[in-house]
Order: sequence, then C-alpha cells, then structure tokens
Amino acid sequence: MQAFGALLEKLILTPQRNGKLTLIDAYMRGTPDPDRGWALAALTSSLDLKSLKPASIQRLIDERMDPILFRLSYDFVGDLAETVSLVWPETRGTNRAPSLTEIVEALDGVSRSEAERQLTLWLNGLDATGRWALLKLITGGLRIGVSERMAKQALAAYGAVPVEDIEELWHGLEPPYTSLFDWLDGRAGKPSADFAARFRPVMLAHPLFEKSEREAEAAPDFLTPENFAAEWKFDGIRVQAVSERGTRRLYTRTGDDISHTFPDLVSALKFEGALDGELLVRSSDGGMASFNDLQQRLNRKTVTKAQMDAAPAYLCAYDALQLEDRDLRALPFRDRRAALEDFIAAQKSDRLTLSPLLAFKDFAALAAARVSPPSPSIEGLMLKRWESPYLSGRVTGHWYKWKRDPYLVDAVLLYAQRGHGKRSGFYSDFTFGVWKDDALTPVGKAYFGFTDDELKELDKFVRAHTIDRFGPVRSVEPTLVLEVAFEGLQRSPRHKSGVAMRFPRIHRIRWDKPAEEADTLETLEKLIRA
Repeated sequence: MQAFGALLEKLILTPQRNGKLTLIDAYMRGTPDPDRGWALAALTSSLDLKSLKPASIQRLIDERMDPILFRLSYDFVGDLAETVSLVWPETRGTNRAPSLTEIVEALDGVSRSEAERQLTLWLNGLDATGRWALLKLITGGLRIGVSERMAKQALAAYGAVPVEDIEELWHGLEPPYTSLFDWLDGRAGKPSADFAARFRPVMLAHPLFEKSEREAEAAPDFLTPENFAAEWKFDGIRVQAVSERGTRRLYTRTGDDISHTFPDLVSALKFEGALDGELLVRSSDGGMASFNDLQQRLNRKTVTKAQMDAAPAYLCAYDALQLEDRDLRALPFRDRRAALEDFIAAQKSDRLTLSPLLAFKDFAALAAARVSPPSPSIEGLMLKRWESPYLSGRVTGHWYKWKRDPYLVDAVLLYAQRGHGKRSGFYSDFTFGVWKDDALTPVGKAYFGFTDDELKELDKFVRAHTIDRFGPVRSVEPTLVLEVAFEGLQRSPRHKSGVAMRFPRIHRIRWDKPAEEADTLETLEKLIRA
C-alpha cells in the first residue's frame, strides 16, 4: 500500500506525460502479482469496492473530530481523502501496511459495518500518505492525470508490444490481469482476442492546420476531390458500435464501454460487425439535437425510459471496420465507404444513419462550407484520403479535421472554487458572467485553457478580491475580464441566463479591459439567432 501511495503522490506531482509513463513502468517492474494488477485496475477505474462509499468515510471521521472543524478543514483542502488522511488521529500500535490484494480481498462481499471496521484498522496503521492512497483507492476518485489510454500505453512500453494489441485484448481481461502480465513478462503466450464484440483501435485525424498556421490557412496542394472525401464533423461523441455472436457493445474512441448508458441504441444493433461513427440524439422534431441534449444522457449509470424517449440515441456511421466475417480495415476508404452505404441502406433502421459526403470542387468551396454548415450541431469538416486503409492511431497524411474557429466573448469573473487533485490548493474553477441591463448574470463555468503561471495569477486575484464565501465557493469582486472561447451556444431553461455554452474555456485573461466593457447577454442572444 505504501508503494502504491508513493506512486500516486509522484504521479500528481509529475505533469509531463512521459514522466508519468516512466513512473507507472517502474511500479509495474517493482511490484509483484497480483498487487500490480489491482493497482492497474485502480488507475483505469476498473476497481469498484462496493462495500465502502464516501458517506462511510465521512461517518468515521465525524466520530473522531468535531464535524464543524472537519468541514472547515475540508473546505480549505478541497479533497475528502486528503483531508481525512491529514486529520485522522495517529494511533500507536501496528504499523504494517496492508497490501492491495489484502484490501481487495477483505472488502469483497462484506457488510458495510464490517468494511468500516476494517477501514478503521487500516487507517490506524498507515501514515498520512498511505491513508490518502487507501481512501483514494476506495472512493475511486484518483484525479492524478492518468487516463485509461495512458495506462495502456505504459503497459505497452513495459512489455515492448504495440498499444493496439493491449486495446484489442482489454475488454476480454479481468483484474488483476494475471494472464496479461504473464504475456508481457514472457511467461506465456498472448491472451486470446477472440471474444465477442471486442474493441478495435480507432483511426485518428490530424488538424489540417496547426495553431501557428491558422492565420494564413493557405490551400494545401494535396487537398483535391480526386484525393480526398469530405464529411461534416458532427458535434456528438465518437463511438464504435459492435455486434458479434449475440453480444452488443458501444465503445468510446478510447475503448470505454458505454453500452449501459445508451441501451436504446445498443438494442438496435441487429447486425454482425463493427461500425465507426458519431453518437447523436434526436430532437423533438426528429432532427439532430444539440450536444447539450446529448450531454444529459452521458456519464449515467442508469437511464430512464423518459430520458430515452426525450432524446433517443442514434449512430451516424462513417466507416465500416467489420461486416459479417469480413475485416475491411485493410481496404481503401473508397471501398469501405461503398460497403457501408450498401449496409446502412439494407438495415432500414432509424437508429443507424449514414454520414453524408460533401461534394466540393476546390479548397475555396470547402472553406465556405466550413464557416456556414447546415446545422449548429456541426463543428467543422472531416477530410479523408480515398485510398486510406483504416489504421490505428494518428497516422500522418490520411485523415484531417478542420474545425470552425471558436466563438469568443468577454465575460467577467464572478465566482471561483478550489480544484481537486494537484489543483486542490488553487482556485481553478471559474464562473463568469456578462451584462444584462445593469447587472452581471452568470453564463458559464471554465476550469481549463490557462497555463500553470496564469492559474497562479488567477488564484492570487481570487484571494485578494474575495467579497463573500458560500462553502467552498468564493464570490469575487467583479473587475477581472476573461476572454472565453466556446464551440457553440443554445437556449437552456436550466440556466438562469437562459443560455448554455458548449466546451467553454479561458482563452485569455484581459487584465487590460475594464469590466464595464465586457459583452452583454444580448450579444449571446444574437449569436443564437444567427
């Protein structure tokens, strides 16, 4: 447990991606089975210790210190596990740290009261770092900047195998991944990927223009109708829909299984094969709804019939990876597209539609289409080389994305809240507003887009200009203007302002601009009407 705690602490303090990969690799090499397998499950959010929840931890600490004092401490620190680990009373006695395997086995199938008793013994025997790691393990809220994809990349580097091999095997494996480590260590052969509805590593696109080139955006010589197909880039989430041997699954582009969240779409996958496409939901008139409507259904453990009826999910397919027993990935896009068109036409399902191709004669026509799409739920263009096979990863020269420029608005900082994990000591979640008549009304919240140095400046400003407190939230003197970038805007009765922003982030801090010169709600209303 102490080694796992040290790993988590180092991962939080290491911002560089390669540094995190090195730390995970070293931990896997120095930790025996099955402990490293349980650690991998924790890093990839695949470990669910159901017998203990945050409420149990809260109950235990309330028995050991004044609840008001704890809440004040929690407010200052901003993280439950970190706060409890720091204020938990030291107990003399055994200091033997439990292994990850002991913890998992001890909590498997026990009652809540027995789990709380066992947790108390462990917390009494661990130091502050060990207590923090244990509580993070139990709550599942690691927040250490490690994604499932990064963990898979670390495994690939550890075993000197392609990360795509790990991805194809992943959903056929169970913690603590003994067969996986036996293969990576050379003690056994590769685990079989022959299981129903497995995930296929996806093909990714490069930006057509890098940020430094976007001012010019000169026509690339290679971008002609003879070489490339053009499609709309829909504002949904990319998914892979797989149906094989009676098993149906819906994966995100990183391989997360979200089938349980969209059972209405999964039940409609009445075919044998694997499709690549965009997950969208329909509006009340049967058209394409906004991302905000889709977002109401994302990240839910369960979904109600009313939610499915209000926003039915469907797949806008743009590639076929497998049809029946035929793997199409080695074929050029031209041939895969023809097969996909025939397949979708034969399905006759309102849950499966075909992504339309966009005819164009030259770069100027593409540029005009990009800035004037037929729907606000389109965020740009996808450009695919006709002769491209379906290759895993981001391969140069095959697929390009050309997104619309973001919208920009000048807003005033109104509220700030502490972040989590490595940001728990900083105010990093910022609510901003625009003018409506003579008052400021909140229109959004952003927690990224700024550099580490800018975060320190914003945190310093919040602390120096606080005018009121509401639990963990500080009300800030409304004098600082933030230039906010966002991808889209729509009406929303759930928000006081009546509008909701898509993907807001802080584009620039306008230290030079007076708050009274910030934009108005009427400016946003005009964007919606436009």
